[in-house]
Parts: sequence; structure tokens; C-alpha cells
Amino acid sequence: MSEVKISAETRTEFGKGAARRIRRDSKVPGVLYGHGSDPLHLTLPGHDLLLALRTPNVLIALDIDGKTNELAIPKAVQRDAIKGFLEHVDLQLVKRGEKVTVEIPVHTEGELAAGGNLLEHVLNALPVETEATHIPESVTVSVEGLEAGASILAKDITLPKGTTLAIEEDAVVLQVLSAQAEEAPEGGAAEGEEVAEA
Repeated sequence: MSEVKISAETRTEFGKGAARRIRRDSKVPGVLYGHGSDPLHLTLPGHDLLLALRTPNVLIALDIDGKTNELAIPKAVQRDAIKGFLEHVDLQLVKRGEKVTVEIPVHTEGELAAGGNLLEHVLNALPVETEATHIPESVTVSVEGLEAGASILAKDITLPKGTTLAIEEDAVVLQVLSAQAEEAPEGGAAEGEEVAEA
């Protein structure tokens, strides 16, 4: 995964009023923490950060006040619930070669067995431990020909070299459900429905 370079400034103003002023300038307040150091309060360029966060677990090379260079990954991102703009970001300090625990998206490929079966994503993202500078963007799982009742466990997923599971091996990631399970039993009322008395 490539690094995204972002210039940041340290900030000394805190509170809602200061955060609003920062956002009015198309910037985003954030905090950088990790490795036992004191949290560092930052102001980041909104547009650059928004573009960077389109990549899950992006590795950000921060140029802080033109003096310090740090590597970080996003740990928590707050967005406006209605407009979707960035309100705040928490960044975790990382070092080259260091292992971090992150969640990577699970993608599927292939077609289920015929019969109108449904694929349920029990986990949309897989918790893994991997090197901070080599975080996989996602994992792809084949569901080709799977029938109702089949499931894919965490241990069944092939991970990139240097990446290990950070979840129980037997955790269900995907399962195939029978479409018929949604229908009401013949001659009876569906669960939760009352039968009208004559």
C-alpha cells in the first residue's frame, strides 16, 4: 500500500467553537496518538484527508508544521450524519515494520449454487494483524457453487503473506441461507402473525 502525504498543523485551540472555525476553513480537527506519547492535536486539510480516507486503512505520511514526519493510520473517523463531511479524525502513530490490528473489507466473487439462495455477510470486515506499512486493502473470497447451509470461516480465507487473523479461526464470515426460510409454512400463519378467528 502506498503512502499518502498530508501536511498538518498543530493546534492549540480546543472546543466546539474552535472546531467549527477549523471546519469553516475546509480543514478537519484531529488527534495523533500512540507509542506512549502525549496526544498531538492537529488540523488537517479536509479535501486531501477525504481523498485519502477513500482507501480503507490508508497509510498517511504526516508532515507536521514542516518539521516532523510521522506515519499514521486512521482509527476513528467522525462524519456529519446528514451531509457526510468530516468532523474529526483520530490517527494512530505507527512505525515501519510494526504490527497493527486492523479490519480489512471482505469481497466475494463467483455465483452461488442455483436455487435462489442468499449470501449473508456475517462479517463485512475481517480483523487481522499485519505490518503497518503493508496493510492489505481487502481479501476476496470465492463463493462459487456454495449451497444453502454452507459457511466460510475465518480460517478458510487465504491471507496475504505477513498477515494473520486477529479473530477466532472458527468465526463465521459468510454463510449461505436458503431463500425458502423466508416463506410462511404451508397451511399455517407465518411466525408472528395471528390467525383470525371466525
